[in-house]
Order: sequence, then C-alpha cells, then structure tokens
Amino acid sequence: MASKPQPTAEAGPVRKRGHGVQKVYEKLRQSILDLSLPPGSPLDEMRLSEEFDLSRTPIREAMVRLAAEGLLTTLPNRNTIVAPIDFLNLPVYFEALTLMYRVTTRAAAVHRRPEHLVRIRAFEAAYADAVRRHDALGMIAINRDFHVAVAEAGGNVYFTQLFARLLDEGRRVMRVFYYSFDDDLPRQYVDEHADMVAAIEAGDADRADALAATHAAQIVRQIQAYMARDTTSRIDLALQER
Repeated sequence: MASKPQPTAEAGPVRKRGHGVQKVYEKLRQSILDLSLPPGSPLDEMRLSEEFDLSRTPIREAMVRLAAEGLLTTLPNRNTIVAPIDFLNLPVYFEALTLMYRVTTRAAAVHRRPEHLVRIRAFEAAYADAVRRHDALGMIAINRDFHVAVAEAGGNVYFTQLFARLLDEGRRVMRVFYYSFDDDLPRQYVDEHADMVAAIEAGDADRADALAATHAAQIVRQIQAYMARDTTSRIDLALQER
C-alpha cells in the first residue's frame, strides 16, 4: 500500500480556523473606530476578499460580528455600509452618558472594596500611559474599561451594563474628542481620573459625583465645540438618515 504523502518543507503554514475572520474583524474594526473608514462607507465582500486574500466566508463572518456591535449596517438593498453616527440624537446620548458617569462614580465611593481599587488604579495607570504615547484608540479602549471598572465597584449590574453599552456606542464620538486635541490630550483629563479615584477610595460620594459631573461636562463641551467648527471637514461624518 502506498504511504500517505507527507507535507513538504516548502508548504506554507496551515491557517488556523477562524484566524482569517479575526484578522478581517480587527482590521475593519480599527479602521471604523479611527474613522479612516468614515460613517456611510460601503463595504463590498468581493473587494475585501481580494484585499485580504481570503474567501468570502470569513469576510462575511467578520462583518456579521461588526454588525452585532453596531458598527456596520445592512441597507434594504442588502448593501452593507459603515454605520452612520446619529448626530441628531447626540444631546440625548450625552445626557444619558453624563448621568451614568455620576451614578456609577457615586456608587463606587459607597460600595468599593480593596480589590476594586486595585483594578481601577491599573486602568488609571494604563490610560495615563496611552495618553503619553498619543495612542487614541488605546485611550478610547482603556477609558471604557476604567469607567466600567468604576461601575462594577458600585455593585449595580444594571448600571454597569448600561454604562458599558453607552461607552461602546460612543467609541467613534470619542475618536472625534481625541481628534479635537490632535491626539495630544491635556494632562488635565488624566488628573481628573486620579481625582475621581481618590474620592472613591476616600468614600466621599458627594465629591466623586461632583468630579464625575465636571469630567463628563468638559468632554461633552469639547466634542460639541469641535463639531461646530469647520475643522470637521477632514473627517467625513455622516448623519443618520431619517
């Protein structure tokens, strides 16, 4: 009986199942979050298949994941686009976001335990490092994790889930925030995180609430002021169709 042929040394590495999906997902997700793929941009499976040298199946699976995160939208004609940012509803979004900043930070000051503070301080330090490196996407991701850790310290799972959802939905809006500083974030915002952590550690709920309210208000004002200026022409920001 003939022996089974063995792979030769010249054969390329075997791709692990799911590796292609993850590669496409991460690349597209980063491009969407940093706005190099602007809201409303069309995505074509065939073109992406050629770009990534993959079949259409992993491309489609990656796009399904991104759609589940609200980053892609399928139109009635079945074309897929980068999800528009609903700027018309931003005031309502900012109102909810500000409330969750305050509620979760206040609750953390009341209910935090030592292990919560260890986790919060780790994210505080990681955020400061991302600011030093001018890593905008790192700042967005770590800021999200910092505030979710604060919410978890508050002990209300519903607040935590809602705040995490709001922060996830606002990732591209926060990219506009960092654009407004050319990714060179003033030290003030790092210091405000430190002040909130100190108030949480001290169990000072009123101060924690006040600091969170001020922090959120400054972020909202900065985004609104930047969007009102003509400088946003360098980012093709699409309005949600109605």
